[in-house]
Amino acid sequence: MKLLIDDAHVDEIKRIFEEYPIDGVTTNPSILSKVNQNPVTTLKQIREIIGPDSLLFVQAVPTDTEGMIRDARAIYQAFGKQTIVKIPAVPAGFRAIRELKKEGVPTCGTVVYTPLQAYLAAKAGASYVAPYVNRIDNMGYDGIQVTMEIQDILDNNALDTEVLAASFKNCQQVLALAQYGVGGATAAPNVIDAMVNNRAIDGAVDDFVKDFEKVAGGKTMADLLENA
Repeated sequence: MKLLIDDAHVDEIKRIFEEYPIDGVTTNPSILSKVNQNPVTTLKQIREIIGPDSLLFVQAVPTDTEGMIRDARAIYQAFGKQTIVKIPAVPAGFRAIRELKKEGVPTCGTVVYTPLQAYLAAKAGASYVAPYVNRIDNMGYDGIQVTMEIQDILDNNALDTEVLAASFKNCQQVLALAQYGVGGATAAPNVIDAMVNNRAIDGAVDDFVKDFEKVAGGKTMADLLENA
């Protein structure tokens, strides 16, 4: 399962990208609005941090098909071949996805709340579909179950589209989807940190260090081997 950062704060992206095995970064207009600068500047900084080979998801802002296509072309040209343009999974978006597929611009059907939305976006030619797990939960449905159903639909219909689950409130949701084998998940920095934020893990590491100090006098393995 691919793991991406769902954030636009460059300091946090740099930290997470250096500390964890990350496949890229996802953004949307709301995420970009939380950074107090021109969105294009932010996206250029993100691309510089993650490099040309990592995935960068950027959303087209207009709500009409022609506007989506215009935004998508500009986004793809500006940020490179590993850039995926997010297009809402609505009728105008399906039209845009079909046209962009012909042009070789990869897209992600976003704002996905139902399996049929994902199915239609995939049929239109989207490379990814992004169900909003926690938002689906807040509507009274099971976001994890809906995402699993979407994965099954894509597999059973041999659709060349990956799930990129989004909107997580905790790392247990990410774990459930990793166990199921969905294509990818994008999570906020605090959710990614929570994957290893565990006192038992920290305690075990500290115990190893203390035990080694008893026989090595504060030296590391490299120190001891240099004098062996």
